[in-house]
Amino acid sequence: MAKIGLTEGFTLIPEGTHVFKITEVNYKEDFGKMEVVMQTAKGQKHIERFSLLNKDGEPNQGGLNAFSYFAKTALDDFTVKDIDDQELVGHFIRCEVEHEEVESNKTPGKMLKFARLGDKEAAYGFDEEEAAPAAPKQSKPAQAEPAKQEGKKPAAFDLGSLLG
Repeated sequence: MAKIGLTEGFTLIPEGTHVFKITEVNYKEDFGKMEVVMQTAKGQKHIERFSLLNKDGEPNQGGLNAFSYFAKTALDDFTVKDIDDQELVGHFIRCEVEHEEVESNKTPGKMLKFARLGDKEAAYGFDEEEAAPAAPKQSKPAQAEPAKQEGKKPAAFDLGSLLG
């Protein structure tokens, strides 16, 4: 009989400030439903949902305002007037994660905990302290190469001073 490896299961993203990379955006235009899939440096996923239309098909101003702020923050551009939903993919956003407990709709008396995103600001890659653990150090020195972080610009070098 084959053994099946088990995962640690689902865990909520801990409360606190986290950087997320937007990995996927799903927009169902006919229904006005927007899902933004994000992931932390440790691989934990969060889906932020926006309802851009009311049930009667009219624009949902609250949902549009929330999505507009989210998108402009992720793009770090508050002058943008409209976007293609796929423009968000690959951008980073730093958010304050808060937990909220609500009573289950299906099982009265049972409390469920959800992760909510609070304060948001633009980010340009994962924070170093949140990144995955570094690879073990090598015993012999390796060629020095400028550190590259996803989403960050490499440091500028003065070639004149390096070449003499």
